[in-house]
Amino acid sequence: MKRLWLLPALAIIAIVSGAQSARAAYCGAISYQGCSNCGESVVSDGTVVDGASPVADGAASANADGSYTVMRNVTETVYEQVQETRYRTRNETYYEDKEVQATRVVPYTEQREVQYTVMVPTYETKTRTINYTVNKPVYETHEKVINYTVKKPVYETKTRTINYTVMKPVYETHEKVINYTVKKPVWETKTRTINYTVNKPVYETRTKTINYTVMVPVHETKTRTINYTVYNTVREDKVRTENYTVMVPEQYTKTITVKGGHWETQTETVPGPMMRRTVREPGTWTYDPATCRCVYCPGKCRVECVQGCPKTICKKVWVPTCEEKEICCTRYVKECRTREIPYTVCRRVPECKTKTCTYTVCKMVPECRTKTCNYTVCKMVPECRTKTCEYKVCSYVCEQRSKVCKYTTCKMVPECRTKTCNYTVCSYVCEPRTKVCKYTTCKMVPECRTKTCEYKVCKMVPECRTKTICVNKCRTECYTKICKVKKCRQVCEPYTVTKCVPRTVCKQVPVTVCCPAPVCCGAADACGCCEPACGCSKARGGLLKKLFGGRKGCCDSGCDVAPSCGCDAEPTCGCEAAPSCGC
Repeated sequence: MKRLWLLPALAIIAIVSGAQSARAAYCGAISYQGCSNCGESVVSDGTVVDGASPVADGAASANADGSYTVMRNVTETVYEQVQETRYRTRNETYYEDKEVQATRVVPYTEQREVQYTVMVPTYETKTRTINYTVNKPVYETHEKVINYTVKKPVYETKTRTINYTVMKPVYETHEKVINYTVKKPVWETKTRTINYTVNKPVYETRTKTINYTVMVPVHETKTRTINYTVYNTVREDKVRTENYTVMVPEQYTKTITVKGGHWETQTETVPGPMMRRTVREPGTWTYDPATCRCVYCPGKCRVECVQGCPKTICKKVWVPTCEEKEICCTRYVKECRTREIPYTVCRRVPECKTKTCTYTVCKMVPECRTKTCNYTVCKMVPECRTKTCEYKVCSYVCEQRSKVCKYTTCKMVPECRTKTCNYTVCSYVCEPRTKVCKYTTCKMVPECRTKTCEYKVCKMVPECRTKTICVNKCRTECYTKICKVKKCRQVCEPYTVTKCVPRTVCKQVPVTVCCPAPVCCGAADACGCCEPACGCSKARGGLLKKLFGGRKGCCDSGCDVAPSCGCDAEPTCGCEAAPSCGC
């Protein structure tokens, strides 16, 4: 039961030791085989050797941590752009001329006489008498005595002393020491080597043949007969009789009434304008027990209307008069007359004709052609390079420093002061006064007057008149016009298409393989075999002997390689690798 828990651990160790892909033998000799499709590359002493044998003759150098760099072939798909000419058919629209018979409307003008009635205004002068009333102003002068009191100001100068306090600033200077830390940068230069791989382009020119089709136009001449109609114009002279009216002047005499008159100068008295003024009534004195003195109370203000002085003006008045007068007038009387007017009539006579037209028809015939295109293919070949870079490292060192700061303090100290002020006191003294006011009173007295007015009366009298008007009419006319007929045909045209063609490119990529170096031991076992060279410990072999009681010998450790000493017999443990001494 104590040995059962070791079984899973032993199974894991056996699986790990059997799954190693890279085998190390012969005290450090190592080789790696490359890709079978694109050549082989072997890493020896840190340098890539192209086309080396599958097994390296010398020992490969390893890094400090036991890792190795090999070049592995990787297949990559590259897309190239190739232009290809294709053909497509599109519908093209074209137009042909065609003669069509059409009808249009032609306007013309015709004259005729129209009788109409007009209302003519007739004016008549009339007279009427108007009675009206006028208010005539009558002015009257009055006098009035007004007693009033006036307050006269009396000024008196006085003096008083004022005590006040002023805050006076007092300044004081102090010093203070401040300690602070400054970080100073310290720069250090270092160097490191960088290994990198550069892909160098290798260009290769190739040729390919492209077959394409070109549409070649073939022209063909055809003939067709067209029947069309031509309209000839035929003129014909005619005469028509027309009745018209003429206005003949006629003289006559009539008596009219003419308005006249003359200007007369009249004198008129105009009352003065009404004015508004404010009048204050006399005030009263009242004893005030609060202040122990008499207080003057002014009277109320009232607004009264006062009429100004009358004015005498002169104005001119037009006095109309009526006079009768004979005048000579002209009037127009209608008179009917007849006249003959010649005119021409045009007629369109159709005539059928025939013509032959020649036209060309174009056909597109496909034709196969061939052209050769040259294109360039680029391959990237890896190249190992080394460069040395210098860089700077910055570190900060703390440094203690000190500085002295000066500052000022201000304090406000109170200070008492005194000043003298002069001021003026005003008191009012009452003084009685008297004045006489004159005012005018206006009264409006009504007065009756009469005036005569002339006015005109208008009457509308009907009157018959005649006028000639133009009437617009239309007639139908046939004509021939050329219109375009829309037709469709198919045209083949070439166009270019750019497409991507995939191509497989093989390139080498550096790969780091992690594998520890084997250790060779010099001590021999009791059977003449040395310690295993695969890194297996002797203690592990002794543990297996204790657990399972296996056979004696160095092969009990379970290593993948044979002993490196000169044994004559084959190993008894069934190891996979043959010994390196020729047994």
